Amino acid sequence: MSLIIAYIGKKGCVIAADKRRIAFFGEKENRELLEADMYSGDITTDEELYKRAEELDVVLKISDDASKVRTVEDVALGEVTTRGSMETKRKRIYGTTNAYQIVELSGSKVTNITKGSSSIIVFGNKIAKSLANDLIQKRWKPSFSLKYMGDIFGGIIKDIASKSPSLGKEYDVIIKQDSSLTKITGQNHLDKIVEMDVDLLSKYRTRLTEDLIKINETIQLSSTIIDEGFIGYVDKIDGNMLEVQLDEAVGAFDMNWKTLASPGDNVIVFIEDSGDVEIGDEVVIEDEHLCLKKNKQTLNCDIILCRV
Repeated sequence: MSLIIAYIGKKGCVIAADKRRIAFFGEKENRELLEADMYSGDITTDEELYKRAEELDVVLKISDDASKVRTVEDVALGEVTTRGSMETKRKRIYGTTNAYQIVELSGSKVTNITKGSSSIIVFGNKIAKSLANDLIQKRWKPSFSLKYMGDIFGGIIKDIASKSPSLGKEYDVIIKQDSSLTKITGQNHLDKIVEMDVDLLSKYRTRLTEDLIKINETIQLSSTIIDEGFIGYVDKIDGNMLEVQLDEAVGAFDMNWKTLASPGDNVIVFIEDSGDVEIGDEVVIEDEHLCLKKNKQTLNCDIILCRV
């Protein structure tokens, strides 16, 4: 869904990218048919894309706010991603004066690196790349300033967006230059930046995985919250504070889902009037209300009670 155009040479580096993002929702076969139609060039406008999507019963979500270029330290970076059911594949270009590196990743694992010192590089789908290369040959000259190159690349993106809905007319441009960098020092600098950036990606993905595991655990535990049934027996009475021995199928957690008590352990609850409470009284939840079974007196606590 992307088009990224980059110039790297002795003047510096220019990377331009469109901002379109398209999400497809529907049957896999129909989604693939729609993508094939779009990439073949048969569909040329957003309206035609929406119409074809409706015919295939595919729901589209199109936005033009995706950031596909950014700065890492003093280096320009452009990235295209392909998200599969099991893994996300990334293709990145890091650029500075006299040096670039194309880095391909599966997840956060580097699968291939290509290095060079001077080139015009285009990332994109087949039709977008073909159109971009034709327009670059007609419009670009090596004598142009970096700023003018950025303007030309942006104009090319807008022109292609008028012929293919896989791109949007909005775009970003990043320009980087450092006259002190040679072909050798430029590559050495990129080696450090790429290593640092990929390491950050790995740490981010690890943290994201941990967060997803926690969310999944929370969802699973939430499904076991008791809203009706037997909890345990009053084991101790100390004024308005009661200790309740949990049933063998009941556990207690705090609000962050940290285990506070296992089945058979005691938990503390509070009651307004303990005058009628006796050791061995049954504690239950009725209509999501924690109480004594015999007289329905309310019991208060800051814990979550679950079936375990």
